[in-house]
Amino acid sequence: MNLDFWLIAPEIELTILAFVILGLDLLFLRSDKKGLLGWLGAVGVLAVIALLVANRVIGLGGEFSRGFVADSFAFFFKLIILIAALLSCLASVDFAGRQLRYPGEFFSLILFSALGLMLMVSATDLIMLYLGLELGTISLYALAAMQKDRPHSGEAGLKYLIMGAVSSAIFLYGASLLYGSLGTTVFADMHVATLPGPALLVGVIMVVAAFSFKITAVPFHMWAPDVYQGAPTPITGFLSVASKAAGFAALLRLFLGALFPLMEAWLAILVVLSGLSMVAGNLLALPQSNIKRMLAYSGIASAGYVLIALVAGTEKGAASAIFFLFQYTFTNLGAFIVVTLVGAHEGNDEISSYAGLSRRNPLLAAAMLVLLLSLGGIPPLSGFWAKLFLFWAGVEQGFYGLVLIAVLATVVSLYYYLMVARQMFIEEPVEKSPVRVAVPAAIALGICIIAVLALGYPTPWMHLAQAAAKALNLPG
Repeated sequence: MNLDFWLIAPEIELTILAFVILGLDLLFLRSDKKGLLGWLGAVGVLAVIALLVANRVIGLGGEFSRGFVADSFAFFFKLIILIAALLSCLASVDFAGRQLRYPGEFFSLILFSALGLMLMVSATDLIMLYLGLELGTISLYALAAMQKDRPHSGEAGLKYLIMGAVSSAIFLYGASLLYGSLGTTVFADMHVATLPGPALLVGVIMVVAAFSFKITAVPFHMWAPDVYQGAPTPITGFLSVASKAAGFAALLRLFLGALFPLMEAWLAILVVLSGLSMVAGNLLALPQSNIKRMLAYSGIASAGYVLIALVAGTEKGAASAIFFLFQYTFTNLGAFIVVTLVGAHEGNDEISSYAGLSRRNPLLAAAMLVLLLSLGGIPPLSGFWAKLFLFWAGVEQGFYGLVLIAVLATVVSLYYYLMVARQMFIEEPVEKSPVRVAVPAAIALGICIIAVLALGYPTPWMHLAQAAAKALNLPG
């Protein structure tokens, strides 16, 4: 087989896996073995990860049809997306078997969404970027509305669909203005003039707005709390990390690559988006009583932190963004796995349901505490180093005010994270029965905890992130 095949082999393998699960779902239509589909999805994604890593180890990389590139930058983000899909499949085995009539659709849609997001991070053409964007998000619309017997799930899917359609329309119009101004959709051929015309500037603004929706940056965040609350919790976890990672990958490749000469035009916009996201995200998280809504606002604030890397516009800034998103995958997804388990036992996602969790399942409470402390940036956990690298990249480029806002916002975030910890370890439980943890979910949660602790020693991981950032050819 030629080189071109191996460049897209992980995507091909993932597509085949998704269709195999759909076919097996038909065979097991009336069978009690449908729980095996989740295991098959997890094992299959693990095989795709192995192929992706093998391609990278042997140094395989290059460009496919000018719109798709398999470089170190794409490798790292594809790894993030596939890890999120793997953990989501494991965390959903028990959930899908008990609450879904057709779990094969559920797992195949996770894989199709991951496929679309992988195309996004490898896209070097606006058309390919849009195709990946639509495949990734349309699958998520269906997943958000998967629990048809729950009105909140249908509401979440509808709201996500409407806002996503508006976002896609804005992106398409912005991309058309870029094409009209630059005469190409291929990133490498975009030669930006020193004095860009108004059409090009409007196109840049519209593309920023469209991707701000994907990464949940203020003021394009309105959909996130309702969708996070209404969607099935394992899907909320996948959405919170995989979609955000792909959105940032596209922003980094496009704005720190082809549109880097226009930095003076988009820099102020990203500075404002970053500051608003950090302030509004953390302040709006404070009064929340639903933990999924709280984590939604926490994710909005996290988008603000990562935007500091784009504002910095350096290789170190890009590397710090990659490292942050990598550790965030384990930290945030691990928190949603705990939310899935507690929510399934309690029948709701209220923070008050966590009262006395340390007496009902000490290991689960300890795991949640580690994850919350990492989200809050407490050393020596991975979240501390991730934020430190982002803040330092901003300081080196002179964005002292933005970094000060980030530090103060981080301090505010500790209140609502520790509010959950207080419920778990200080408050008395209303119900005494132990919280059961299914084996596949326990495996996924264990992987997350080990990763959060391992990434607390950041040196080797940061070196990998720096290697990935080199593909953008940025100044140091």
